Amino acid sequence: MMTTVKINEKSPQSTIAPEIYGHFSEHLGRCIYEGIFVRPDSGIPNVNGMRTDVVEALRELKVPVLRWPGGCFADEYHWMDGIGPKETRKKMINTHWGGVTEDNSFGTHEYFELCRQLGCKTYVNGNVGSGSVREMSEWVEYMTFPGLSPMAELRAKNGHPDPWRVDYFGVGNENWGCGGNMTPEYYANLYRRYQTYVRHYDNAAPLKKICCGANVDDDNWTENVLRTCFKFPQPDEAHGFMDGLSLHYYVHPGGWKHKGSALDFDENVYYTTMKKALYMEDLINLHGAVMDKYDPEKQIGMIVDEWGSWYDVEPGTNPGFLYQQNTVRDALIAAVTLNIFNNHSDRVKMACLAQMVNVLQAVILTEGPKMLLTPTYHVMHMYKGHQGGLLLPTEVVDGGTVGAGESVVPRLNVSASQKDGTVTVTAANLSLTEKTQVELRFDELIPAGAQAVVLSGEVHAHNTFDDPDAVAERKLDVRCDGHTVTFTLPACGVAAVTLK
Repeated sequence: MMTTVKINEKSPQSTIAPEIYGHFSEHLGRCIYEGIFVRPDSGIPNVNGMRTDVVEALRELKVPVLRWPGGCFADEYHWMDGIGPKETRKKMINTHWGGVTEDNSFGTHEYFELCRQLGCKTYVNGNVGSGSVREMSEWVEYMTFPGLSPMAELRAKNGHPDPWRVDYFGVGNENWGCGGNMTPEYYANLYRRYQTYVRHYDNAAPLKKICCGANVDDDNWTENVLRTCFKFPQPDEAHGFMDGLSLHYYVHPGGWKHKGSALDFDENVYYTTMKKALYMEDLINLHGAVMDKYDPEKQIGMIVDEWGSWYDVEPGTNPGFLYQQNTVRDALIAAVTLNIFNNHSDRVKMACLAQMVNVLQAVILTEGPKMLLTPTYHVMHMYKGHQGGLLLPTEVVDGGTVGAGESVVPRLNVSASQKDGTVTVTAANLSLTEKTQVELRFDELIPAGAQAVVLSGEVHAHNTFDDPDAVAERKLDVRCDGHTVTFTLPACGVAAVTLK
């Protein structure tokens, strides 16, 4: 069958913030330790502890921003435990994730070194659940104050005289749950208090404050938090109370308690997964409508700083490490989610895939010195041309649906953008069994040429350390004819087309 996608290149809309393609690294399982950061005696090539192979792969993605240190870990993290000589840093138990010892050898200085190597923006999450206003205030001073102060002197003593740039600062994490089991009104009042002492020491480049938003569809949280603590800057002041409001949503095919296997699933579970991935758009519309009541000009960004698939852990692994495989199904979750973020880039200003390495829907898996790129990595690589582009309106004509019963979904999911004379179109075919002919039809543009790549395969296919390229990008044939571009998109296929 032929599916037409109308693309209106004459009416570009919102800018797709590069930060939509952000990542998340928590002190959880083997994300930081072994995945990103290795010991001096590991024998694994590294620069200042950061794995060279992992950093090089992530730089290829053009990672725009990295969130750290959590997650649930953030609200039990006390930053002073992670500075100074490593041999004297305080050890703690990671009570949320596996009950293992956290030796704090990766702390503030190491995080900023990682971001330096990646060339990305910084997003630090502060501790509201078990921390104090003073602790948070002094951390911001330690990181960003350029003058003479106790925390700036301590930073210099620990080897970094110059301040770092904190681009985003989260005031708490999941405070409706692991961050303190708070009511929205209680958290909102705490947020008002804590954010007051998150100082803008550099008004030329102020950090942006992120308020803890809702879990999935809890619009009551959104409503009550905004009612209590939303404040937009007045003409005579530099900053308001918040620059962003977070949202967390994970795709659990079998529900929260029995999430299902990453590798063992049938057709019904597959389409259930796709329907749950597409639910992200409903959530953006739901919470966006509440935000519009307080912020109709969309000055406050929706920050989806935790998203992705979450399955039962791989057999034989620590249940608290959240290690799972990554298949073509996960590539499709990534594709449709990123398309949704692109298409709602007027409100969504940042998103962070959970998580970067070895945890949940990771883009990279490691095993000792070995490393592989997952299908999700390849999708983010294919989509990176959208970063900073202007959204182009798209309309899928006669795309049809696939699935059965309660899990019927549109066959084709797309987004398009334009930047520096190049149009990028990304499309996902959600059919489990049938390829589809896709025709891109422009209003006025006559492409001078087109290039395309595709990621596809049997839906359970995945990369292993013995076969790391089982699922990878390959060239896709496209044909230009006047205002149209056509190509064949395989079943369970994701394509990225670039046109001049």
